[in-house]
Amino acid sequence: MIQSMTGYGKAVVAYKDKKINVEVKSLNSKQLDLQTRIAPLYREKEMEVRQMVAQAVIRGKVDFSLWIERDTTVDATPINAALVENYYQQMKAISDKTGIPMAADPFYTLLRMPDVLTKTEVEVLSDEEWAVARQAVEEALDALVSFRTQEGAALEKKFAEKIDNIQQLLAEIEPYEKSRVEKIRQRITDGLQQIPGVDYDKNRLEQELIYYIEKLDISEEKQRLTNHLKYFRETMAEPAGQGKKLGFIAQEMGREINTTGSKSNQAEMQNIVVKMKDELEQIKEQVLNAL
Repeated sequence: MIQSMTGYGKAVVAYKDKKINVEVKSLNSKQLDLQTRIAPLYREKEMEVRQMVAQAVIRGKVDFSLWIERDTTVDATPINAALVENYYQQMKAISDKTGIPMAADPFYTLLRMPDVLTKTEVEVLSDEEWAVARQAVEEALDALVSFRTQEGAALEKKFAEKIDNIQQLLAEIEPYEKSRVEKIRQRITDGLQQIPGVDYDKNRLEQELIYYIEKLDISEEKQRLTNHLKYFRETMAEPAGQGKKLGFIAQEMGREINTTGSKSNQAEMQNIVVKMKDELEQIKEQVLNAL
């Protein structure tokens, strides 16, 4: 089944006073092009994250973000009450001794004193927290793959429609292919008859016509194109990750259609070839987005 390279996935999980957010976006690219933005606490796990993304995404231009939202009431920096009281007692003692009056609002001064609002603890990533964060990464990647699969189903439907159209157009060539032999013979014969006093060997003319018609024969091109169409359908049914292969098959289809056009030598057939090229061009544009 085809999978698109365009996708989006997001997951949010809770851990204590935190909300751990993971967001993954992808677009088409020839190789895996991964950009990460990871909260400082989890940066030690970046290589593990990259491996997880590479395994799930395989190919594409990917933006990965992992960030934390905290409960602001819990996250507020605590006031060192003992230190505030100590500073206050010192200020009061100096005021009593020197006669300098205390400020009308001593809290404004006290809260600006050194270390009163300093948060000294260093946060360390625990195995328990990483297990929760890793779950968020997995859920976001699962959502991305699900999105890509849905987009891939739409691509597959589009491809099947275009392949059917080319197959139908190829069948429409056959009546013109059979009638053009007689038209070529008649055109050459009429041309010779318009030249006065020319006598020609009818047997030799027939031999030359056969040679000429064989040069314009498109039986092999039709057979190869039919095989390519069948192979394209079979490849679409294979596991995801066949985008490059589908692109190569489309190139081979184009080669046979171009050769058919150069050998057509008839307006009706060439018109059909133009329509086939148009259908194939739409396949080539969309196949760039197939994983």
